[in-house]
Amino acid sequence: MLNNFKPTWMVNAIYDLTPAQLQAHGIKAVLTDLDNTLIAWNNPNGTPQLKVWLAQLEAAGIPVMVVSNNSHQRVERAVAPFNLPFISRANKPLAGGITKAHQQLGLSRHEVVMVGDQLITDMHAGNVAGVRTILVKPIIDSDAWNTSINRFFEKYMMQQLLKKHTDLTWREDLND
Repeated sequence: MLNNFKPTWMVNAIYDLTPAQLQAHGIKAVLTDLDNTLIAWNNPNGTPQLKVWLAQLEAAGIPVMVVSNNSHQRVERAVAPFNLPFISRANKPLAGGITKAHQQLGLSRHEVVMVGDQLITDMHAGNVAGVRTILVKPIIDSDAWNTSINRFFEKYMMQQLLKKHTDLTWREDLND
């Protein structure tokens, strides 16, 4: 059961993923969580670094789609400045939102990757959906109240994963 939470890779930040790395692994699209993965949960404007990263992926023909548990209005407002497609109310840790996303993109499970900052929601949903997963460190140290509950349980889960899978380490990129 613990393997359902195991990320394929652990990378410091979503912005460290380059088009070349993604393409080398056969990844044609990035599905991403919203809060504390793509943008800070309390700063919907994003950063200049995010805008550069999105432009690099767009130039390489790699679409980015947000898959979030947030409401339609919240996600729509957050991604509007970036003109990103999204799936709201994804119900992670269930796989339905991720399945819907890769089908909307017209890609197979093996051509997409799910990136997120939480084991319980993002990694579990991606693994159950059969896509590769990338765990990133949260953009900021604070969380919305509901996420802080998950973080409490994730500490124990991460300890167990690291004991069982000694190859799991934080990396600068996919090829590190």
